[in-house]
Amino acid sequence: YMNAGPARLPQWMVTLDYCRELGVPIEVFTNTNADAYLYNESSGMTKPVRYRTAKADVYGYVSELLAKATDKGALDKELTATDQEKLVEFLKDFGELGDKLTYGGGERRGYTTVPAAAGTPGVLLGDIPSASEVFASGVGRYFSFEFGFDQAMLMFQPVGGMDRIPRALTREIGAHRVRTGAAVSKITDKGNGVTVTYTQGGRTKSIDADYCIGALPPNILARIPHNLGSGVQSALEAITPQSAAKIGLEYRSRWWELDHGIYGGITETDQDVTHIWHPSYGFHGERGVLIGYYNYGGDADSYAKLTPEEREKRAVAAGVKIYGEKYRSELASSFSHHWRQTPHLEAAWHDTPGGPDDARYKPLNEPTGRVYFAGDWLSYTDAWQHGAFTSARKAVTTLHARVLSA
Repeated sequence: YMNAGPARLPQWMVTLDYCRELGVPIEVFTNTNADAYLYNESSGMTKPVRYRTAKADVYGYVSELLAKATDKGALDKELTATDQEKLVEFLKDFGELGDKLTYGGGERRGYTTVPAAAGTPGVLLGDIPSASEVFASGVGRYFSFEFGFDQAMLMFQPVGGMDRIPRALTREIGAHRVRTGAAVSKITDKGNGVTVTYTQGGRTKSIDADYCIGALPPNILARIPHNLGSGVQSALEAITPQSAAKIGLEYRSRWWELDHGIYGGITETDQDVTHIWHPSYGFHGERGVLIGYYNYGGDADSYAKLTPEEREKRAVAAGVKIYGEKYRSELASSFSHHWRQTPHLEAAWHDTPGGPDDARYKPLNEPTGRVYFAGDWLSYTDAWQHGAFTSARKAVTTLHARVLSA
């Protein structure tokens, strides 16, 4: 399977609390892998480099330059002599520097022959690039990703796919309470209640309730007729949909494990596929599904214009440059998904200028009559289920207090 939508869960997000409460099993999602690849075609790279190798080179040369600058007195005004001594000691370890404060590679870069039994001490990876070559390659820009608060390991995923969460929620709520295939066509606040009109199975229907929480994407809500006023409409229109896309590539063998020794993690590239994900489940299985591209903005929109067959061909051609011909020859099937083309969503996530607490969104953060709003787009963690959950909690808590006070 592939997670065409959300695919990873940081440890601190409330989504994991729901997984625990709902009994949804989780497993580790490998967000960073030292043996995955980096490949920047635009910088002149002709072959990929392992993440661990690029990291060792970047950290090594940055440490060398800073250590030498410190040794020459460049930081005398910023640090005491003792501070500088401690800094250099740190840099020697951080960058694996030699006695002369120079970077000369080492085991962190990897091996051409890994250490094994007696007689096989291992052969270190050679061809150490110069500092200029390392910086020119641009590989260093990928390392900040793992420091992000919402991207740092460990990360998790539901066993069997992200849809296990809404399935579990539906089970606990009661499937009879959930109406699927119902497209909302009108929202009317009647003062003493709310009427929602919708179409289902080709028929127009309506439902009356005391209150309504609009949790549709704002770009969809903005097109639905309502009597909630111009403030609500303007606020919804101020939030703009964003593009993202994925393609799942199913292979007849797990050649990335067999031939490349890659188990999970992400290969980063400056090609228009942007990210290539190796599956974090099914290790040593017969088949597997790679995410052949996870891209955004213009790159995603350019793929959206293509047929599924054309998307596959273009994505595979990019992958062949990194992994070789098996990226094409072992392919069994593919499935591509673009959020802007998905009915009733038409966005991967949203841009909320100024943040959800901006004054222009007050009509959405407060109830308009008996209608409330909720969604990840009304949170500081847009594009995450955590944002949707916390926004929903805020709305129902406010509604609960209102009902009790009445």
